[in-house]
Amino acid sequence: MKYDGRATDLEKRELRRELLANRRALGLVERVEAGSALAAHALRLPELADARTVAAYVSTGTEPGTAELLEALRRQGTRVLLPVLLPDDDLDWGAYTGPGSLAAVRHGGRMELAEPTGAPLGPAAVALADVVLLPGLAVDARGTRLGRGGGSYDRVLTRLEHAGARPALVVLLYDTEVVTRVPAEAHDRPVHAVVTPTGVRRFARP
Repeated sequence: MKYDGRATDLEKRELRRELLANRRALGLVERVEAGSALAAHALRLPELADARTVAAYVSTGTEPGTAELLEALRRQGTRVLLPVLLPDDDLDWGAYTGPGSLAAVRHGGRMELAEPTGAPLGPAAVALADVVLLPGLAVDARGTRLGRGGGSYDRVLTRLEHAGARPALVVLLYDTEVVTRVPAEAHDRPVHAVVTPTGVRRFARP
C-alpha cells in the first residue's frame, strides 16, 4: 500500500484532539491518584531499579504526573536528567537534584515548563541514559507512540540511534491511552514498554 503522509498526519491530528479532550475531562484528584499509581508500577520495572541514569521529564497540564516518580528515583540514588526546550524545539538536558532545582520557564508565550536550573549538559547527554521515560498521548499494540506533534522526542530517538545507544524506552500514559492502533510514519520509533496507573505492558524489542 502506498504511504500517504497527508492522510497519516490528518489521522494523528484527529486522534490527538480526541485524547487531549479526554485528558481535560479528568478531575484533579483523578490525575493525582493516577500519578501515584503510575509511579508505583514504574518503580517495579527492573530497568528502572538497575538504572544508573534515567532521562525523564516534568509532567505538565493534564499529563500523568511524574513528580512522585522523579523524587523516588532521586532518593534511590539514580541520576535523573530532565529536558530543557531549545528555541528550535530540540532538547538539551540538565540534572534533577530535587524540586528546588527546577524553575518555570515560559517559551515564547506558547507554554510554561519546569526545567532544571543547573548547567546544561548538551543534547547528546541523553545517550548516557539507561532508561528514557517518554511523554505521549497514546501507544498501540506494536509499541507505536503518539506524541504531541512537536517533534522534540523524535529528534531524541534519532540521536540515540545515531549514537548507537540502546536505552529502554518507556512511555507514561493513562489506561485509556493504550489503543488498538496509532497511525505510524517512517520516522516513528517503537517504545519497549508503557506504564499506566494499573500496570506495565511490554512490547517486543526491535
